[in-house]
Amino acid sequence: MKLVDPFQRTISYLRLSVTDRCDFRCLYCMSENMQFLPKKDLLTLEELDILCTEFINLGIKKLRITGGEPLVRKDIMSFFGSIGRHLDSGKLEELTLTTNGSQLEKHADNLYLAGVRRVNISLDTLDEKKFAEITRWGRLPQVLRGIDAAQKAGLKVKINVVALKGFNEDELLKITSWCAERDMGLTFIEVMPMGDIGNENRLEQYWSLKDLWKTLASHYELTDLAESTGGPARYFKIEETGQKIGLITPLSHNFCESCNRVRVTCTGEIYTCLGQEGKSDLKTPLRSSDDRKVLQEAIQQAIGLKPKGHDFDYSRQTVEGKMTRNMSHTGG
Repeated sequence: MKLVDPFQRTISYLRLSVTDRCDFRCLYCMSENMQFLPKKDLLTLEELDILCTEFINLGIKKLRITGGEPLVRKDIMSFFGSIGRHLDSGKLEELTLTTNGSQLEKHADNLYLAGVRRVNISLDTLDEKKFAEITRWGRLPQVLRGIDAAQKAGLKVKINVVALKGFNEDELLKITSWCAERDMGLTFIEVMPMGDIGNENRLEQYWSLKDLWKTLASHYELTDLAESTGGPARYFKIEETGQKIGLITPLSHNFCESCNRVRVTCTGEIYTCLGQEGKSDLKTPLRSSDDRKVLQEAIQQAIGLKPKGHDFDYSRQTVEGKMTRNMSHTGG
């Protein structure tokens, strides 16, 4: 069975947010005094398992767990341990997560035992003082120990860097060579207009990845790669190091034509596009009936509303297509 949207794109990738809470307060992601969802509004871990299972029964092959910071949710490792059964059965091809790395030192071994083989770690600077500034509450040494633990456990690590004008431009070459030395993947992401982040200015933060690419091209020989994951990243190779670098450019390049993914929040809302407000409720059908066909039908109906693409745009020097919800609510 397959999930196919109105534009004949097969949906095979689910990104599930298990919590909107985080132990960091990154400047581009959320305000310092966030009002998080009441715990009673969240789906239980058992409900999240049921939800994922029905998506998998409908053809989802890749499941990424996100947040907030997914590893701060109480007893989250029991969820990973349970959902790993779908890897054993062969129905699910990959179970991954995106994390800030703060809890990896504690959980890396158990993630590997649950069947996770790759993790994406959000890390925007290698400078300890700047890291404390950008995350407000984070500590760089703790994250670096988490990366060490992940690699020691056998997890393949990819570093996600949000490109921030005037903040980490001067670290571009340092971060690139650091990832090469440690055999880690690397993806740069343009800052997206998601949610109210207090006094921070989106336009002041915006560093076009076209400019980032030009800087790298002045130091290395770069070769475009034709491969696609069906997602937002475009890839190129640095010939000198053999590195594959990803660029996620929602603002300078629209990536929607091959979109194969949907996002579900910790409250059971499905967003079929990160850059649109449209959502559907899956919590009600999940809780209203023990007949899983009711939930499957709700999922299929939601996929039937998936739009062609997002509306993010900074080209007119205003934040067009801005989303009212925070990234931590939808999941990165």
